[in-house]
Amino acid sequence: MFLKNITYSILIILAISIFSSCSEYQKILKSADYKRKYDKALELYEKEDYFRAQALFEELLTIYKGTDKGEEIYFYYANCYYGVKDFMMAGYYFKNYSLTYPLGKHKEDCHYLAAYCAYLNSPEPTLDQAYTYKAIDEFQLFINRYPNSEKLSKCNEMIDKLRNKLETKSYLNSKLYFDIGEYKAAIQSLKGSLKGFPDTDYREELLYLVLKANYLLAQNSVEKKKKERYQSTVTEYYALIAEFPESQYKKEAERMFENSKNELN
Repeated sequence: MFLKNITYSILIILAISIFSSCSEYQKILKSADYKRKYDKALELYEKEDYFRAQALFEELLTIYKGTDKGEEIYFYYANCYYGVKDFMMAGYYFKNYSLTYPLGKHKEDCHYLAAYCAYLNSPEPTLDQAYTYKAIDEFQLFINRYPNSEKLSKCNEMIDKLRNKLETKSYLNSKLYFDIGEYKAAIQSLKGSLKGFPDTDYREELLYLVLKANYLLAQNSVEKKKKERYQSTVTEYYALIAEFPESQYKKEAERMFENSKNELN
């Protein structure tokens, strides 16, 4: 019973504390005392209460626009979006900081964070990769602007990860055409993937799929087109074996090669 009373008392104290805190925050939010509002926003920001800090900073943006304090408020405001993991809006405000304050002391950090937010918004390879391309462009711009930055190695590392994602996306798209039996489109897409990513880890498989797509296309073609397509199969066989003489697909490739030669003869 004694412990129960203590627990109840603690809950009452916490509830009063939270209510008082909320009440104080609402008063400051509605107040015209901008210094007090700024101090409270910084206090909440330091406590990582980004949501409430952001509301205060937002009101202060227009009040201190064009001043040194306005620049700081803008930087904190952008960081609040970052803190609540709204990377799309954070990226927008980080980039806009650099346009609004081209000589600002946080300019380099904001350029980097704008690129990093695009990186964080880059989705899985199966989805649209617009943000992946955007992140690569933003990192490249950062590297060009700040060639001596200590962040360069991180930028290059993330660019490599983003390019690997695009490589995987290209591979998956090409393979999808093959899997659904659209061999003509598959050949074009597979070759495009090889051209776009010549050093891809999927190179051996892509070359094999080009070969197989040509073979299956030939098999399903009308008579007048078979000769040309079996000849393409032979050509793609030589392309695969030239690069990968001990390919894991060698046995199957040789079968298609021999069948194609027989059809041509």
